[in-house]
Amino acid sequence: MNNPFETIEARLSNIENLLLDIKHNPQPPGNQTETDKWFDINELINYLPDKPARATIYGMVHFGKIPHHKGQKKLRFLKSEIDAWLMQGKRKTFAETEAEAEQYIKKGLKNG
Repeated sequence: MNNPFETIEARLSNIENLLLDIKHNPQPPGNQTETDKWFDINELINYLPDKPARATIYGMVHFGKIPHHKGQKKLRFLKSEIDAWLMQGKRKTFAETEAEAEQYIKKGLKNG
């Protein structure tokens, strides 16, 4: 009969080796999900719908109007953060505003 502690030790050793492999060999950029993609400033300019000038991007960074990361004097932008930032500018339709107002009134009538 096999010693269960040897089996456990062997499995833990395999797990440790897998973790070390992951630590020392991170996934190549091609395996990133779309939302985890990093943009440099040129990629960001091409990604944004209005294709702003570089100076415009630098101005937005300077005034803290766009989410960004800075490391080793390089600006980097995370796609998921840029997408969320773009969605903040969404204006509600009249139908959405009307539905929201109706919900607010109904909630007030229930509580009042």
